[in-house]
Amino acid sequence: MRISEQEFELFCQYLEKACGILLAKHKQYLVESRLGKILQEGQFNNLGDLVRALNMPGNSSLKESVINAMTTNETLWFRDSHPYDILKNKLLPELAEQGRGQRLKIWSAACSTGQEPYSISMVLDEFKGENPGAFRMGEEITATDISTRVLDEARQAEYEMLALGRGLSKDRLQKFFQPGVDGSWTLNTNIKSRVRFRELNLLGNYIGIGPCDIVFCRNVLIYFSTERKREILRKIHQTLKPGGYLLLGASESIAELNDIYEMIHCRPGIIYKAK
Repeated sequence: MRISEQEFELFCQYLEKACGILLAKHKQYLVESRLGKILQEGQFNNLGDLVRALNMPGNSSLKESVINAMTTNETLWFRDSHPYDILKNKLLPELAEQGRGQRLKIWSAACSTGQEPYSISMVLDEFKGENPGAFRMGEEITATDISTRVLDEARQAEYEMLALGRGLSKDRLQKFFQPGVDGSWTLNTNIKSRVRFRELNLLGNYIGIGPCDIVFCRNVLIYFSTERKREILRKIHQTLKPGGYLLLGASESIAELNDIYEMIHCRPGIIYKAK
């Protein structure tokens, strides 16, 4: 598939409007490699024809296929490690002390194939094992993503050894997984049952998400423009309880929203507290 500069620009405009992803000019190769099959199956002559079809009403399935193809789903177990140390050693003890009689609620935004929310669930399990009686009212982890494909994979909670080797220790593998068929491993029910998956576009509404004690929105804002980042961060703030915590990726920040977030240095790591 050969893409003209004009067609690429039209597609970039569509993609940012649809889901906020900002494609750089040098990413034309990415569109060519990921959309070739969709163009062929839909019998589109070129990318311009595809964009015109996407902008027509009644093409939700085509839009879903394109977004599934274009979203990046790089993820690891316990990615960067220190956010999970902060969760276990600072946030959970604080919330367990403050929130007696309340249900703990955590949101994992852009959850991909489930590694982040399931890592959070494992930390919760470990914390409760060391602190009997914590969170007597229970816990709920809401995990969202715009890609229906990765959500389907996440709900299965079955992983090949190659995926498990990316960040998961042998101790946690033995503790939280059971051997499945064909070399795969299945997550234990008690870890899986805390997580509720749903489709969500970060540019859309967040109905039913809050009020949250903690929000993980890590390594996704890098794909948005500065204006979109601020919009998303303000909407996330609305889902947080007063004093609730936001955790971002190592290369992400609150985009100068100091009026609604307080920066807290944890050494290592930075978290943000909702004012």
